[in-house]
Order: sequence, then structure tokens, then C-alpha cells
Amino acid sequence: MPTYEYKCCECEYVYEVFHKISQEPLKECPKCHKETLQRGIGGQNAVLNFKGSGFYITDYTNQSASAPKAEKKDSKKTSK
Repeated sequence: MPTYEYKCCECEYVYEVFHKISQEPLKECPKCHKETLQRGIGGQNAVLNFKGSGFYITDYTNQSASAPKAEKKDSKKTSK
């Protein structure tokens, strides 16, 4: 779950909230109680953690584009 930074456009109050990506953004400022919040991603200490076996450049490449193309041989014989 990412950390989102919220800033109130009215009173300029800035704070961070840790919640799911799928969760609706907050709208009401906890300080002035007006619905003028803007959401940003992460704060000054934002960290992105990848969990699992790993992420490699080859995981997302187009396999057919990187495979060498076989030369086409002309089946017609030329006679002199």
C-alpha cells in the first residue's frame, strides 16, 4: 500500500495517509473541514518496495522482436 500526501488548497495543511490504491481519495481536510484536498503520491520519505522473486528487463520484452530471424532460402534454382 502506498503512502499518499494530501494538501489542502484552502488552509495549505499537508499530511500523509497510508491506504490502498483502490481506495477513493480523501476529500475533506481534517484541519479546516473543507472539501479542498489534493492527493499526491508519497511524501519526502516515499519508498517503493518490490516483493517477489525479482523483476528483470527480459520479463517485459517482446520475445518475437528479440529472436533472430531465419534467412529465407530461395527454393528456385537459377540456371545459366
